[in-house]
Amino acid sequence: MSDSTDSKSQAEQMPPGGKYRVRVIRDKCIGAGPCSAVAPSVFELDEENKAVVISQNELDDLKLLAAQSCPVSAIVVEDIETGEQVWPKS
Repeated sequence: MSDSTDSKSQAEQMPPGGKYRVRVIRDKCIGAGPCSAVAPSVFELDEENKAVVISQNELDDLKLLAAQSCPVSAIVVEDIETGEQVWPKS
């Protein structure tokens, strides 16, 4: 008899926000705003005109694309399972 999780697809086993976590390095953020334009359900600009994460619940590809759109690489994308930094590449 197999475990019931074996029959679930990989997508069903992912946490609600996917396998990537994003965070903003506020000291680097210049408030250009492409992240909030690309992924408005994940990022918004606060009263200091700095990006903040408002939700992790978005497709991983969209979170990565938003991070890559940042002109100063102020958004870090990490793999939740491994802790590996996916973006920016060092």
